[in-house]
Amino acid sequence: MQLFYSKDITEATNEFEFSREESKHISKVLRKKEGDTLQITNGNGLLCNGTIIFSSPNKCIISLTHKELQTPKNYRLHLAVAPTKMNDRYEWFLEKATEIGVDEITPIICDHSERKVVKLERFERILQSAMKQSLQSYLPKLNPAISFSEFMQKESTDQLLIAHCEESDKQSLKDILTLQGHTTILIGPEGDFSQKEIESSLNIGYTPVTLGETRLRTETAAIVATHSVAFLNS
Repeated sequence: MQLFYSKDITEATNEFEFSREESKHISKVLRKKEGDTLQITNGNGLLCNGTIIFSSPNKCIISLTHKELQTPKNYRLHLAVAPTKMNDRYEWFLEKATEIGVDEITPIICDHSERKVVKLERFERILQSAMKQSLQSYLPKLNPAISFSEFMQKESTDQLLIAHCEESDKQSLKDILTLQGHTTILIGPEGDFSQKEIESSLNIGYTPVTLGETRLRTETAAIVATHSVAFLNS
């Protein structure tokens, strides 16, 4: 079943008209016609079944026949990940983390960051596409990019973890993770977090963790963290 997305869908919505771009995709690419069924989500857990009542390349309208609020995961994961030098690597992380199960993403600009500007609109489209492809009804929240120091000032009740490459006492993620809880994990840039950033995080309660025996790229570490949390909570 093909899944579509619109943040405007609510439990009170009975009919929905797709954009011209989506209408063209439905009628021309998917070759859907009147009477065929589709699924649509608002990204906040509402999943709707709909029947096409009008289909053309310019306009496609569905009548929503069934609405159901999906049960969220039994855990919550917030990843704060430094943008990578090559933008496509970060986009790959966004796609795969969404498919695996991440709830919130914040790009953080660190002392060693080589990329300091991100295109949130493109990132948002990647998240939406990955959500639809993996048939999920919850869209991860994408926050604006902020500096590491600004992120440290945010109050949180999450379990706070930082994955860095410095030789120091670190615990394995699987040994320390609070199951079915809320977790924030920091992933640094290609040059890792600076010593100042590591000390700053430890001073406010972050716990250093290791994600394995090998040194990982930023985007790989983020995916490993996402999968590890998902696997341990399964």
